[in-house]
Amino acid sequence: MVDANEIRYRIGLPERFRAGAAALYDEAFGEKFALAVRCDADRRQLLHECLMPDYAIVALAENRLIGIAGLHTPEGSLTGGVGYGGLISLLGFVRGNWAALVFSLYERTPAPGELVMDGVAVHAEARGQGVGGRLLDEVAEYAAARGFDRVRLDVIDTNPKARKLYERKGFRATKTERFPWLRWLLKFGASTTMQLRLDSKP
Repeated sequence: MVDANEIRYRIGLPERFRAGAAALYDEAFGEKFALAVRCDADRRQLLHECLMPDYAIVALAENRLIGIAGLHTPEGSLTGGVGYGGLISLLGFVRGNWAALVFSLYERTPAPGELVMDGVAVHAEARGQGVGGRLLDEVAEYAAARGFDRVRLDVIDTNPKARKLYERKGFRATKTERFPWLRWLLKFGASTTMQLRLDSKP
């Protein structure tokens, strides 16, 4: 259990927490990443190398990383540090191309005036203490301070708890894409885009 009073939030991922961030992301999104990179060691290595520390807001407690929110702006994103060439270099031609194809299914480009969330992950021992909600607040403040009009994220149909949290924080659904024919591959059949208008933040 983490003492909520000891949690600090800051912009940027300190380098010493890079490995912990890769492990936390793999724990939270491993099923999605495993579709692209099945080998656990290769997947964590890829995450370790692709993280761009400037595009993160982190929660720290007792010198440990307990939560992270990824940012995706027109300048870069938390998980955008490895491109096609990096995938080929790490995984080889066949597996690298497969990973590139799968990751393209999840790719999202920010529209003008928009900051896109690049995932939120909270350590198991810190869940239920408001860390995820506070990270969302920090992202909204970051976006507003830099002149963005809105924050966008996508939530899949198999994660209703996350959607409820987003709704409590003022995010509203704008569209839902359904692709039941891909459920066997993606492990979900629909994705809902949600937006937080910063001029109407609760």
